[in-house]
Amino acid sequence: MNDASPSPVPLGRVYAALSVQVLISAGTYLAGKRAMEELSPATTILWRFLISGAVFVLILLLTPGPKLPPRAEWRKTLWLGVLAGPVNQLLFFTGLARTPAAHGALLYAMTPLGVYVTSLLQGQERPSARAAAGIVTAFTGVVVLLLGRGLASARGSMMGDLLILGAVVAWVLYTTEGRPFAASHGPIRATAWSMVAATLLMLPLAPFALRPGEVLNASLMAKGSVVYVALLTSVVAYLLWYYALSKAPASKVAIFSNLQPVATALAAWALMGEALHWELAVGGVLVIVGVRLTQGARVQPTASPKLEDRPSR
Repeated sequence: MNDASPSPVPLGRVYAALSVQVLISAGTYLAGKRAMEELSPATTILWRFLISGAVFVLILLLTPGPKLPPRAEWRKTLWLGVLAGPVNQLLFFTGLARTPAAHGALLYAMTPLGVYVTSLLQGQERPSARAAAGIVTAFTGVVVLLLGRGLASARGSMMGDLLILGAVVAWVLYTTEGRPFAASHGPIRATAWSMVAATLLMLPLAPFALRPGEVLNASLMAKGSVVYVALLTSVVAYLLWYYALSKAPASKVAIFSNLQPVATALAAWALMGEALHWELAVGGVLVIVGVRLTQGARVQPTASPKLEDRPSR
């Protein structure tokens, strides 16, 4: 099966995988905020990668096929590890500690636009007016939703917003650079190799941020939040993300990021009793319309890398 041929059956699986990924990612903002009520951003990030890195090593050991990337791919693996670990996560969690989660959600809603523009510049996709219209429509829906939920009155530091914006840039590069990597090696190995590299790059923080006593003395809720971002976000959601990237153009995958604020608002209503207002209906409809427009666009990669191995299902 080729990685990017848009046949109905694979795309149905891709959209199902991305729907689960959206639900997991929607809880990442809440879990990260809760963990950092008791732990520093550096400690939260380090334990996140130590746990997820150990899981990915185990996955590599149990999965048939090469355990290490080909020597020719070591530089790419290290680059993806830098983007996923020290750059993306340090900037994201440090920024999240300084600004409201709503600000982070809004800034991350710019991911599809960044991925689309970067894919065009790198020659990975061809221009599509419908895809561009879908991305803009979905982003407008996110703005409506978050403004209605009080984003304008939520005071956050400019530094926190800038740090999260840097994390968004790193995630855009991780997505666009990782797509051909996942298509060539399969999502399991591509994700595992990049995340193990990210874990190794985070190890220099250990003498300063490990703080095992502080982690052990943290509340069960804080420790559970760290486990959430380590296992669900860093393992399950990342695997689903690279699975989708190995099957569809990056812009069609990234547009699902705009569903996260809607999912977060619904979760806050269902779990925390927050009221539903008009902005959820209007913003949610705009996001869904934008996603549908982008998914219906004929956005084809300029080249289709050959899949060297198939991922386990």
